[in-house]
Amino acid sequence: MSNRYSDRVLALAGLAQALHLVRRIAETGQSEGAAVQAALDSVFRIDAATPLAVYGRVGDVTPGLRVLRGYLAKEAQDDGLSRLAMSVLQLERRFVREENTVHAVTRGLAEIAPRAEQQGSTHPDVLSALGGLYADTISHLRPRVMVQGNPHYLGQPGVVAEIRAILLAAVRSAVLWRQMGGTMWDFVFSRRQMLEAVDDWLP
Repeated sequence: MSNRYSDRVLALAGLAQALHLVRRIAETGQSEGAAVQAALDSVFRIDAATPLAVYGRVGDVTPGLRVLRGYLAKEAQDDGLSRLAMSVLQLERRFVREENTVHAVTRGLAEIAPRAEQQGSTHPDVLSALGGLYADTISHLRPRVMVQGNPHYLGQPGVVAEIRAILLAAVRSAVLWRQMGGTMWDFVFSRRQMLEAVDDWLP
């Protein structure tokens, strides 16, 4: 694609998809297997050659592209999701400046990767390990990402682990967005160009 925003919106779609899942799980205790797998697989593709390779294929991030399109076109405004996204984008700035935390996350992912390859990234043991990695590293940075939802589900260790694992994927997408040249000014001055780039990706 020639649109210079193409890679940026793909990364934002990965972010939107991850946070949409986080909100759904926190509120209902239910997740979408394929979308969760796409999000979690992305955290292990650190050295992917292209942004698309991070997510596997366009179809795997299409739900996120649709969420992002609704936001950019001002068709579906979800203030809770927008606040979460801004928190993660701010957290990413702090994360990349904390070299020790970056190294700890990188080491942790390398240790978990063989298990994810063997059992699948959505296996409960892998979710627990990814959630634990987030809790031990990124969750200590500020601003903390505050997830609201149903206390019944947020009190369940398995649900909390899955949410933390997906938040790790959200941060990974935020890092990718910055690497592709994304800035907060895009949301102010480049909304139309980003919307066009999203439409180029969507079937």
